[in-house]
Amino acid sequence: MPTLKEIKGRIGSVQNTLKITSAMKLVSSAKLRKAQTAIENMRPYQEQLQRILGATLSAAGGFDGLEREKATGPVLVVAVASNTSLCGGFNANAVAKVRELLKEYPDAQVVSVGRKMADAMKKAGRPSPSEFAGVTDLNALSAAPAFSPAAALVSSLMEACESGRIGKVFLVYNHYVSASRQEPVAEQLLPASAVIQAASATASGIEAILEPSAAEILESLVPKTLKLKLFTALLDSAAAEHAARTVAMQTATDNGEELLEELTLQYNKGRQQKITSEILDLAGGQNN
Repeated sequence: MPTLKEIKGRIGSVQNTLKITSAMKLVSSAKLRKAQTAIENMRPYQEQLQRILGATLSAAGGFDGLEREKATGPVLVVAVASNTSLCGGFNANAVAKVRELLKEYPDAQVVSVGRKMADAMKKAGRPSPSEFAGVTDLNALSAAPAFSPAAALVSSLMEACESGRIGKVFLVYNHYVSASRQEPVAEQLLPASAVIQAASATASGIEAILEPSAAEILESLVPKTLKLKLFTALLDSAAAEHAARTVAMQTATDNGEELLEELTLQYNKGRQQKITSEILDLAGGQNN
């Protein structure tokens, strides 16, 4: 049976923890609203860019740049997670999705984006060839990643794909569905033909007048579409992370409040019992 002093110490510890979880919940909620705005504004832009790409391809009759792609190299997986923890199953779900993909491609190399993914893959014996934790660093104002690190990563992957050093590139990240639901997804990023095929399916009903030539437009439009695809995935993952952390901190706060009520009740019962015992001792002393 714990003493009153021990119970009081636990109550103080739980109260301090509640201050932390409540503050983290408020911060994550504020970041979630900004991240929601960022991904909601980006998705229509990405969809329209894909439709434009599809219309340009239809007008050009194809893309000569696809001939440079070599699909015979090894598979590479770009796996996105967070740099920090305390976000429920967010990181674990992304890691599980990567492991699921690795069952299909056991010889694939993993490029970890985010420290938690890098740590998990290192323990699994698949260390990342380079450090890409900074790609997921969030802007303080927008609570979202920056575009330039994502663009640089895609440029290096495209160069490796064209040279034949890698064949396919898959992208694994958590897709933001709602504040209470995030789904890990795996999508093919390279070769570019995979993205172009998806874009071609959205080109119906668009009549484009192209200036300069379609070939020149595609030379810049295809890389931009691929860079935007990765950047959108990072925005999506950032929103999912903030949502997961908000829910996790709310759950932790609720559990802490329940524990605090139980400890307070236990403390009051123990205090009452002690007072009753002292009164009985006094009454017994007077009778003697």
